Amino acid sequence: MNPIRPVFTLLCLAVLFISCGSKSDRNNPRSLSTSLAEKDAIVWSSAFEDLEENEVRLADYKGKVVLVDFWESWCGPCLQTFPVMDSLKNEYPEDFVILAVNLNSSDDKSDVISFKDEHPYNFEYLLDTNAVGPEVIELGIPFKLYFDTEGYLIKAEVGVSGNDYQKTKEIIEKYKES
Repeated sequence: MNPIRPVFTLLCLAVLFISCGSKSDRNNPRSLSTSLAEKDAIVWSSAFEDLEENEVRLADYKGKVVLVDFWESWCGPCLQTFPVMDSLKNEYPEDFVILAVNLNSSDDKSDVISFKDEHPYNFEYLLDTNAVGPEVIELGIPFKLYFDTEGYLIKAEVGVSGNDYQKTKEIIEKYKES
């Protein structure tokens, strides 16, 4: 047996292990759990597609507080928070962005366009063409990820609550650039 082969195999495995392990090492200033740190890294390094088929990344919105909101048109709780988020977007037009990322599980691009035409919310409508949602969503939708002005994850949450407006407003106020 060639003695170089086992050494080469071990070296390859070490490189693979190190590269996979660093996936969540983005130096987020918050003390995130391993799961949240992985979500932070995944969304930061991923791209979505807008309705004109342009690539969109979280980094495109540096300087703004960003809500990445995974949704589908059949999801009542998803749609329940849209008016509240739209009012916050209108209240903080220079500080807050909503990336309404449709999972494309049961909707297609034409469904999203129809929804957008029927509901004039001030959102960036995106398609999850790279299947980011299944990598980061816990339990189901609506699933929201909040990012600060530098693109670091602040928090993640599933579902809706009675105080979505106030919680989101507090996040915007705390993290917007002065």
